[in-house]
Amino acid sequence: QVRLVESGGGLVQTGDSLRLSCAASGRTFSGYAMGWFRQAPGKEREFVAGISANGGTTRYADSVKGRFTISRDNAKSTMYLQMNSLKSEDAAVYYCASTGGLVVLTYRNAYPYWGQGTQVTVTS
Repeated sequence: QVRLVESGGGLVQTGDSLRLSCAASGRTFSGYAMGWFRQAPGKEREFVAGISANGGTTRYADSVKGRFTISRDNAKSTMYLQMNSLKSEDAAVYYCASTGGLVVLTYRNAYPYWGQGTQVTVTS
């Protein structure tokens, strides 16, 4: 059974940084691409960043390029999202997700496994 557990969310101010973590278990972590999505109140869940199984390829939503960095440590079965220069529009519940393959995908339906989410609140 695949299990994804996010942590690291919290309340920060505009311009601050935050690092999210996603601990995975239940299958070979290094065999699957992973991603971060987010969902703000009243909005659709959207792709934020993705990383290939070996970490060699990353993709980002235009809204976070240059501010967020996705990474993974396959030895620790953990994925990270470093978020810098946070803006009010970054406030959302952030979800960790795992695909069924090696390559990075940006659409939600490509991810069969999801964590429970972690709240990020950004105040001005």
